Amino acid sequence: MNLQQDRIEALCAVLKLGRIAAEWPAVAEQCAREDATHGEFLERILVVENEARIERQRAALMKIATIPAVKTIEQYDFSFASGAPRAQIQELGALSFIERAENVVFLGPSGVGKSHLAQALAYRAVMAGIKTRFLTAADLMLQLATAHKQGRLKRYFNLAIMGPRLLVIDEIGYLPFGREEANLFFNVVAKRYERGSIIVTSNLPFSQWAQAFAGDQTLTAALLDRLLHHSHIVQIAGESYRLKDKRKVGQVKIRN
Repeated sequence: MNLQQDRIEALCAVLKLGRIAAEWPAVAEQCAREDATHGEFLERILVVENEARIERQRAALMKIATIPAVKTIEQYDFSFASGAPRAQIQELGALSFIERAENVVFLGPSGVGKSHLAQALAYRAVMAGIKTRFLTAADLMLQLATAHKQGRLKRYFNLAIMGPRLLVIDEIGYLPFGREEANLFFNVVAKRYERGSIIVTSNLPFSQWAQAFAGDQTLTAALLDRLLHHSHIVQIAGESYRLKDKRKVGQVKIRN
């Protein structure tokens, strides 16, 4: 390494240009072979650094998002899930609903891919540089209840509920909420109303949502009014994807 390389490396360290420090010699060599101009070299090296910053941003957003697994819309088996509205789901993949602070509600029986699609939209949002948070309804209620007991509910709302542009709440209805939990969930929806997008998944039709919210018809009606006012309802019908292979080998009997 010559003195000029030492100086460049030192300057890159001061300016926090780590990717440039690592890759500029290779870029310079390529530009020399191609007889590229100084401007072309500068452009290429800036592209290298910009790509590195995008990678770091995505990594940080993925950590914040707490998505259980990387899922994509392309991986979703539309051939099996024939009851899934493909055109609507692909349109949602453009993420314009987030720009408009609209909500998405995935409804359908267990195993038809609601969580897969919710995770896929969350992952796509992260890749687009959108701050996202994914959690189950049960985990959300636990975190809200803990924050409430510790006297930091307002802080939790500001950071975890209002901070992300996209909030994904999976599995509404699998476990019923008590009265206090139902009120806390209503506040989540109310505070984000027309301010940030929510994606929810549920195996319950709207007519049965009160069962999940302490049997409170009034609260449930008010919650749905806000959740559905600016929303895309994705109704998915079909059999459980998780059970299809077991059915093939006769491990699960289908009752008529």
